[in-house]
Amino acid sequence: MRKCNKLMVIKNSANFQLVNCMSKPKVYVTREIPERGLKIIKERFDAEVWPEYAPPPKDVIIQKARDVDALASLLSDKIDAEVFDAAPKLKIVSQIAVGFDNIDVKEATKRGIYVTNTPGVLTETTADFAWTLLMAVARRVVEADKYVHTGQWRVGWHPSMLSGRDVYGATIGIVGAGRIGSAVAKRAKGFNMKILYYDVIPRPELEKKLGAKRADLDTLFRESDFVSVHVPLLKQTYHLINEERLKLMKKTAYLINNSRGPVVDEKALYKALKEGWIAGAALDVFEQEPTPVDNPLLTLDNIVVAPHVSSASHETRSKMAEMVAENLIAFFEGRTPPNLVNPKVLEVRPLSKQF
Repeated sequence: MRKCNKLMVIKNSANFQLVNCMSKPKVYVTREIPERGLKIIKERFDAEVWPEYAPPPKDVIIQKARDVDALASLLSDKIDAEVFDAAPKLKIVSQIAVGFDNIDVKEATKRGIYVTNTPGVLTETTADFAWTLLMAVARRVVEADKYVHTGQWRVGWHPSMLSGRDVYGATIGIVGAGRIGSAVAKRAKGFNMKILYYDVIPRPELEKKLGAKRADLDTLFRESDFVSVHVPLLKQTYHLINEERLKLMKKTAYLINNSRGPVVDEKALYKALKEGWIAGAALDVFEQEPTPVDNPLLTLDNIVVAPHVSSASHETRSKMAEMVAENLIAFFEGRTPPNLVNPKVLEVRPLSKQF
């Protein structure tokens, strides 16, 4: 359709027709996101959706980006200068995730491209899953499930059968006390745990409400029975959990990570688990995703693993998809997107109504 600012009257042989000639902004959606958000996008935009379960190759994203006004992306999509170079019309990248390290935000800002994410909504769901991992590894739930399924359960009960560790009354160390870390701390209070936290920002509300104590990283690793990691992936947090810090932990302690994979040095973690520096670990994220089937960590019994599904509840994923649509609509209506990652972009490309 041709672009115009009003309805056009088109005359044909039979009658007059009113035609809205304002073309819809074009959006490329890199995966079949939940219907609640996708339906809104399809109604409001000229949308094309990558139909396969696996992510589109980067060359496909580059090709599709050439003629679109917006991208709706996932963490597994690398959106960088190479994509931006091929997309002269691109104005906004709306990501269905809290994290956005897959997007070159600095480059996007320089080019006047807005970047949004979907924070907040998955806080409680992700905190729930951190506790799922923690409980599973501490009480050896996965090992017990396998024990029953493979016919190893031949004695009804024995005092030493699959003995795990108590969670109630233990000490938890929370690395990163933002939204998710704070939600994990609230759950720890219900287990009467001593709560230590490390964060670059003091969290007096946690200290007042939950009795949490701020600690440096070394102290936290030395004193905690469970270390739960909830930091974003930045240059400063890459391999934050390394051999040196793992060696500080108690031999009876556990590491939980459902933040970002590269925060943990997997080679160091393998040594820690294999050689008994720590009792166990539980991961929902890996340095490479999907993690290779020959990852040495997968050969160990004292680790629980999941395929990056911490936010995977029907309610949360649907709301995340809806937020992707809301961010897009706000931008094209000339409003600041509710979850704008790069506010400095407002100086480069001031908002204007485009619907």
